Amino acid sequence: MNPIIVIPARMASSRLPGKPLADIAGTPMIVRVWRQAMAAGLGPVIVAAAEPEIAAAVTAAGGRSVLTSPELASGTDRVHAAVEVVDPEGLHDVVVNLQGDLPAIDPAHIRAVVDALAPTGADLATLAAEIEDEEEADNPSVVKPVIVWDATGLRGRALYFSRARVPHGDGPCYHHVGIYAFRRPALSRFVGLPPSALEQREKLEQLRALEAGMQIAIARVDSVPLSVDTDADLAKARTHLSRP
Repeated sequence: MNPIIVIPARMASSRLPGKPLADIAGTPMIVRVWRQAMAAGLGPVIVAAAEPEIAAAVTAAGGRSVLTSPELASGTDRVHAAVEVVDPEGLHDVVVNLQGDLPAIDPAHIRAVVDALAPTGADLATLAAEIEDEEEADNPSVVKPVIVWDATGLRGRALYFSRARVPHGDGPCYHHVGIYAFRRPALSRFVGLPPSALEQREKLEQLRALEAGMQIAIARVDSVPLSVDTDADLAKARTHLSRP
């Protein structure tokens, strides 16, 4: 496998406008995500930027960026557009879609999502961590995958994703960690599909893949990275990342 990591970023976040350039202990958030991706040591890291100011911040830090149309509908569309520019020959057979709002993402988690894809015939892979807080299990902002695990309990495949608490009954629920590793043909197929019925109902893009018969592998990890979606999240990230 020959992975490439692409980080989609745009300024027009509905809840936290301009967040890719939000200062966290003297460093723009997008640069922090880029550095964590580089530390994973998997291959090239590209920032798919919707605006020139994001690209400029990445370039100033020594990174590589590609300008993509701000009209693209999703981060996955932005990732696909960028990888087609930087690798038109398709030399990179796996594309990691890493969200640009995970400034403290563990590089081991980025490696884990590629490792989850490697031994399977799945089209894409993602991560999940067991939920320990009951309030989190009932929080519609937390996406819960329904997973069939293998005998180790560390690898599995996704049957469904929901904002509701699923599955019903006794037993653990899992918190989806939104990092994806796509096989290159699967990424091209995915962005060519129209939004699906369940995707639109749950507001979850990954359901488009499942409804189209694509297989999603899942690896279990032991923690959920802080995702910066609000001012409160940004304050937490600043506190956490300013510590010596």
